[in-house]
Amino acid sequence: MHDADAIEIAALNDQARRTFAGCRVMITQGVQALGEASVADVLQAVQNFDAFTADNDPYGEHDFGQITHQAHSVFWKFDYYDLDLTMHSPAPSDPAVTARVLTVMLADEY
Repeated sequence: MHDADAIEIAALNDQARRTFAGCRVMITQGVQALGEASVADVLQAVQNFDAFTADNDPYGEHDFGQITHQAHSVFWKFDYYDLDLTMHSPAPSDPAVTARVLTVMLADEY
């Protein structure tokens, strides 16, 4: 069972990942090098991801995932910063004090 903060964080992460609203989306140079069409496909796959299990989401926050695109393993992950993006958020479950950053990267860039 996950605590109330984890449940709230998961809901915020799901909303941000599905819509790219309420977060900043960053792609790495490796993902960008795949080309414009592939970037669009990868981002759509990240938005559609819903394969969370106890093995890949042990804290229940829906903050990390892995997809495959044209034989490339692609990771995505959320980080939580304060609103100035200078340090970690004091409360990731509170959007009023948290800047969510979704990073999409090739697995070998992790």
